[in-house]
Amino acid sequence: MDFEILGAITEIQIIAVNLSIRELSTLKEKYGGKRWRKMKGVADVRLPNGNIRKAELHWYEAHGIGKRKVKIKRFLD
Repeated sequence: MDFEILGAITEIQIIAVNLSIRELSTLKEKYGGKRWRKMKGVADVRLPNGNIRKAELHWYEAHGIGKRKVKIKRFLD
């Protein structure tokens, strides 16, 4: 992650669950867990150059594991 999430992530939605996730085997191998979900949400982020922008974030999440592979999908401002 080359950015910092400021505040809470809002407008959270589930995009895919378990077998619908392309990287499922990699996630299970690397982090463990059983029921993985691909999520999306909106948050303010601070970029490496210091700019603060509103962005749509995508990440993977499993119970007991937490958020993994958080990435900026697009900027909303």
